[in-house]
Amino acid sequence: MPTLRALPAGRSVRVAVPATSANLGPGFDTLGLALELRDEVTFTVVDGPSSARVTGEGEGALPDDGTHLIIRLALEHLAIRGATAPGLALQARNVIPHSRGLGSSAAAVVAALAGAEALLEPGDRPDPAGLLDACAHREGHPDNVAPALLGGATASWVDDADGGFRTARLRLHPDLVPVVAVPDARLATHTARGLLPETVPHAVAAAQAGRAALLTHALAEDPSLLLPATKDWLHQDFRASAMPESARLVQVLRRAGHAAVVSGAGPTVLVLAAGATAAEEAAGLLQAEAESTAARWTVTVSAVASEGVRVETLQHG
Repeated sequence: MPTLRALPAGRSVRVAVPATSANLGPGFDTLGLALELRDEVTFTVVDGPSSARVTGEGEGALPDDGTHLIIRLALEHLAIRGATAPGLALQARNVIPHSRGLGSSAAAVVAALAGAEALLEPGDRPDPAGLLDACAHREGHPDNVAPALLGGATASWVDDADGGFRTARLRLHPDLVPVVAVPDARLATHTARGLLPETVPHAVAAAQAGRAALLTHALAEDPSLLLPATKDWLHQDFRASAMPESARLVQVLRRAGHAAVVSGAGPTVLVLAAGATAAEEAAGLLQAEAESTAARWTVTVSAVASEGVRVETLQHG
């Protein structure tokens, strides 16, 4: 077994990762959008045991030692890359809501692997495609990790030749404005995925493919088509029983002409608005309708994160 190269104590980096919304309606497990809401994580190599200090989301609930997911993934990735650290001191300021369909788990994976890469010597770092593939394999699918890494909107797939994950960054119309409604209720991704059927009729698959293709055009060229372009048959109706309030909000918004979808596995609701006026109208309707539900909702007119993960070297060591 080759000897792992030890990283020096004191080497430190900071990583900021955006929230993401996957699927965008018909782009199941394929399309994703980065939102300007970021978790910020600082890694420092230490001589002693690993530790984690978390503020914000997960504060008091997440591990404060080396069992923290980001520390474990970072150390595992360093070992794969031929390096080791006695321990990592992690400071995390979390703002991405957990288990709400905004890519918190993907953000953790991207933070861990991008942070681990940044701790290596610059010449040791992989190309972006390699980091995407590593993150997507850790997460299990690429729809959230791709926009978290690259920013903007992405379309991802599995390469037929080697089974690796690939992605393409999509052009976005400047009028696109995301509106996000986040409930206080949570929904585990595995629970939502467990409600999906194993197969669908050929006609449904064909209709879904057509809307996904239309969505890439609407996002780039013609936001007036966002409502028909975000029609979905593959996942949202099947998952409605697990998030009835979210499903009702989507229906109400769509009947009013807004391109509303379930964000990722839910229960957050995302509206893709064509311009600031439409975004404010959608936010007002969401707020009004949300008041009649049992959950407490936070409605925000957001922004697309044009830049993906940000990495800053604090101390080379």
